[in-house]
Amino acid sequence: MRVPEFVPKAVCEEILHALENAPFDSYGRQRVQPPVMRFGVGVSDHRAEGGVAEGYWSAVEAARRAWQRLGLPYDPFEECREALSADWPGAVAVGRRGGREMAPGVAREPNYGFRVHFDDALREFEGDLLDATLVAQFAFNLYLSVPETGGETVIWRHRWHPRDETFRLPQSYGYAEGAVGDAESVEIKPRVAEALLLDPRNFHAVRAGRGARRIALGFSMGLTATGELLTWG
Repeated sequence: MRVPEFVPKAVCEEILHALENAPFDSYGRQRVQPPVMRFGVGVSDHRAEGGVAEGYWSAVEAARRAWQRLGLPYDPFEECREALSADWPGAVAVGRRGGREMAPGVAREPNYGFRVHFDDALREFEGDLLDATLVAQFAFNLYLSVPETGGETVIWRHRWHPRDETFRLPQSYGYAEGAVGDAESVEIKPRVAEALLLDPRNFHAVRAGRGARRIALGFSMGLTATGELLTWG
């Protein structure tokens, strides 16, 4: 689902300006190559024996303080949740695990792209990741800046199958593109202020961009059995 002008472009410009000199860090470089930069924290770097490592929670607090230091007069992720709630009959809130609030999201900068991969909380974590039962999962991205060329998101009509593990890249989150074979695909060129919601259980990738930074606000989003939308980073 593509939603143009999900928030006003002026809001995207304000957030982007605040992030211009922010200290972006990279995802774990052994697991994520080519490198992807980010501002904030994602739970994917804090998996431990099917659960969430204790260090995730201190990273969440540090990320909250870092976002506050940007001096924005609002929480960018709250702005996104409020925009979602305008068209959703249930609650839209940050999810909790063990009573503790998860990270609200992260700013990602995959200028060199993301490899072919999938995201599935039910497969990556034992039991329920959140203090709620999820019946569906989505990935949300709001584009703040896009490259002049490249930077497309590619989504294949293909979900993980055990035979795909033969294409798994060593010590990586990603797969060789042979995993998707000749599956039907769609390629989406991002636009500033556009939101993209996709089912991340489908294999997907991001192409390398050129000419400008590719920065998007992103978070995972789950639909609960009681009709809530819960987000996490």
